[in-house]
Amino acid sequence: MLQVLRLFGDYLSQYFKTRLAYRADFFGELVSNLIFELINLVFIVVVFQHVPLLNDWSRDEIIFIYGYFLIPYALFTMFFGFWDFNERYIIRGEMDRVLTRPIHNLAQVCLESIAPDRIFGVFSGLIIMGYAAIKLELSFAWYDLLLFVGLVISSVLIYAGVYTAIAAISFFSDSRTGIAPMIWNIQNYGRYPVDVYNGVIRFILTWILPFAFVGLYPSAYFLRKEEWYTYTMLTPVMGLIFFSLGLFVWNWGIKRYQGAGS
Repeated sequence: MLQVLRLFGDYLSQYFKTRLAYRADFFGELVSNLIFELINLVFIVVVFQHVPLLNDWSRDEIIFIYGYFLIPYALFTMFFGFWDFNERYIIRGEMDRVLTRPIHNLAQVCLESIAPDRIFGVFSGLIIMGYAAIKLELSFAWYDLLLFVGLVISSVLIYAGVYTAIAAISFFSDSRTGIAPMIWNIQNYGRYPVDVYNGVIRFILTWILPFAFVGLYPSAYFLRKEEWYTYTMLTPVMGLIFFSLGLFVWNWGIKRYQGAGS
């Protein structure tokens, strides 16, 4: 772990050296990410101009959930850049290089894909949550901060577990297309209350692809939605389970991997 942390500092330094060589491109990407998040927020606002409540959820409650949703997602994308894993590491054969180095292969892939600029998504999420909390007149205890940190980490582990398992599918197939884009679309359902969906979708978002635990369920505690507290407390459990499953599938895939062919 100490070696990984040391390497993280080295990779971080190289990242900024590379990105800041083209400053306009770097800051342009930051602005585009911010605009994308604002567009999603505007969509929520527009919807609630036509309907006062969404299955008993107010506009500001939905905005609060969306703000929370942005935070673990931003942290996940900082360290788990699996979007081009299949093309880069399997099709191009870079996984062979990774496997010759004396550090865990998953850690190497994560280090090579770090994107520290995604930290701005955390700030955006906090600002959005703060705005909604003020509008809702929410109050917080001192220990809520500790619980918030624990829930965010748990949500990040859920993201990491799901997408690690999806990336590991590439070890069994050399197809250039994967299911990550479809999963990405599904995860966006997690930023809305699951009780607005039918029972099948609700079950999937809770137990199969548990993206309700990266949005609604953790937020429910801070929104004082007591009927959802059980799911809130299950968030750390789900995080550990799904991250463990992701590691299991990854390690299984590594054992099956036979190297890049001609």
